[in-house]
Amino acid sequence: MRLAYDPSHYRDNTNLKDTIDTVARLGYEWVELSPRKDFIWFYEYPKVDKQLIKDLKRYCSDAGVKISSVLPVQQWSSPDEEERQAAVKNWKRCIEITSELGVDLMNTEFSGDISRPLESEAAFVKSMDELMPIFEKEGIKLNIQSHPNDFIELNIEAIRMIRALDKDWIKLVYSVPHAFFYDDGIGDVAKHIDEAGDLLAHVLIADTLNHKAAFGLRYIINPPTAKVTIHQHLNPGEGEINFDALYSKLREINFDGIVTNAVFAYPDKPEWSNDLTLKSIREGLRL
Repeated sequence: MRLAYDPSHYRDNTNLKDTIDTVARLGYEWVELSPRKDFIWFYEYPKVDKQLIKDLKRYCSDAGVKISSVLPVQQWSSPDEEERQAAVKNWKRCIEITSELGVDLMNTEFSGDISRPLESEAAFVKSMDELMPIFEKEGIKLNIQSHPNDFIELNIEAIRMIRALDKDWIKLVYSVPHAFFYDDGIGDVAKHIDEAGDLLAHVLIADTLNHKAAFGLRYIINPPTAKVTIHQHLNPGEGEINFDALYSKLREINFDGIVTNAVFAYPDKPEWSNDLTLKSIREGLRL
């Protein structure tokens, strides 16, 4: 098992070198390279050149940190063809960067437009038809998660979509703080893991409240009819995820993929947050 850290707490206030050094200081051997403005940002063309790739490899080597995966998020499932084409171009550069870093895994989200699911699915399949040969040529694996407001939100539908691609190198990211989106407010984490079966490759650890609880009044949104998707990435124990069930199930299946600390809620006190979350993961998985 690889225990990794997503350094999103540091992306807006810490340069790349100091971020890698911090990951090592916090107690991790692996880092998940999630979006950041000075590397690969959401929906944008990567702002990366050969020197930055060389520097990042040196930062990691000096700190004793390895890259578990590179995480771009692009609108590759957009029903807008021009936007989709731009996303595919960005993806090709992201794959090239990942290969030059010597990393063999990327993870991402389905993206798309939740209000246009069929058109988004068609766009996603079209993009994958273009990109799968490049992934295979570079020897890079891919893990995908359904994210709130993607064209796929339900866990079982994400699994079906991945199985439809029928590639043994494309697997599932299970994001624990999205559990209540995965089954429309039930949050049955053990069932989700059973549904995934052999596709489960990556688990993101964070807590959340159930946005469907209290007749939808868990959150007060102004105006009440606003189409706003709200979810959190809290420390374990601060929300309503059943972590006992989660950790028990992961131990039961002898999960041996990537487990990532994906708490993002405390950029003002990240070390405190990490202490709580890392303790939860190690105790829960008996590491």
